[in-house]
Amino acid sequence: MGRAKKVVLAYSGGVDTSVCIPYLKHEWGVEEVIALAADLGQGDELDPVREKALKSGASESLVADVKESFVKDYAFPAIQANAIYENRYPLATALARPLIVKVLIETAVKYGADAIAHGCTGKGNDQVRFDVSSAALNPNLKILAPAREWGMSREETIAYGERYGIPAPVKKSSPYSIDRNLLGRSIEAGVLEDPNVEPLEEIYAMTKAIADTPNEPEYVEIGFTRGIPTAINGEPKNPVELIEQLNQIVGNHGVGRIDMIENRLVGIKSREIYEAPAMTVLIQAHRDLESLTLTADVTHYKRGIEDTYSQLVYNGLWYSPLKTALDAFIQKTQERVSGTVRVKLFKGNATIVGRNSKNTLYTPDLATYGADDKFDHKAAEGFVYVWGLPTRIWAQGSKE
Repeated sequence: MGRAKKVVLAYSGGVDTSVCIPYLKHEWGVEEVIALAADLGQGDELDPVREKALKSGASESLVADVKESFVKDYAFPAIQANAIYENRYPLATALARPLIVKVLIETAVKYGADAIAHGCTGKGNDQVRFDVSSAALNPNLKILAPAREWGMSREETIAYGERYGIPAPVKKSSPYSIDRNLLGRSIEAGVLEDPNVEPLEEIYAMTKAIADTPNEPEYVEIGFTRGIPTAINGEPKNPVELIEQLNQIVGNHGVGRIDMIENRLVGIKSREIYEAPAMTVLIQAHRDLESLTLTADVTHYKRGIEDTYSQLVYNGLWYSPLKTALDAFIQKTQERVSGTVRVKLFKGNATIVGRNSKNTLYTPDLATYGADDKFDHKAAEGFVYVWGLPTRIWAQGSKE
């Protein structure tokens, strides 16, 4: 199946992407496969991953450190948008996909490849994110998805790899499917496919069990500049450092676990477990700071946009006209969203207990019920009469 001569493959080091290399060459007639692993802060030692790609038949094996871009260009805009899919999931995995595709395409252009490839199956969301993002960035580049077409079971895939020198997993494979990056972990499959089964503690790595968390609360103050988190407890942090430190601080108190039934784009429901300590608290704190600094009408209108935004990201439409238009609106709203938010962390809970901003719209003289009250109570009578006039007219008319 001579679909392409030179291909850049999104490579993770797992069974599927490793088997993709000989499969592309021997079944589809690809002459050269370049493996590209994106370092998204997944914590894996990437040198062995790089070596495994070469042993699997890749002509070159590249590792791209994209952690800073991942946070600055993808996570931070999502925080400004308060993007949470189905009001639960802060999109840690979904946000990585458009960046991986961007790097894949840049590499393909640099090396003169005529296609990119990935190891996504036909049942998940990632295939959509890869294919649609690629079409948006470079519609002339071919997209190959061997795992979507080869029809092999897990055992058959491992056996196929062994034929071409790819060793089978040395130890018994985990029953779980896990994806990790700097922003969080997603865990699915195994016993988790039964939505009525409580997850075992062994699946978690970024968040402590409640029984193991500190017995005293911890307070953390997060500083924002134009909607972007920039400081922890008064100390400026670079983007990657800020996420890493918050993950540790927040996860230590058992905050950031999500267990949900998720609606996948392909039309099926999936039971998903997520850990996203930093993102969970950052979005919560950012939204609270907006309540202090944005006018009521902007706040209310933006809430409606946030759900649309999260769906666009989840559905692989990061590079789309609507997403670009919403970005412009969101960036305009963030001009005044600077200040600090104080969060209390204790036994699996993150509670906002304070907020402060030089752009605050909160006016103590108007809000107070004490002696300093400057609100003109007499003016309220006329306001209430005019505000309620349509209702009064409706009520009178309905009685006739």
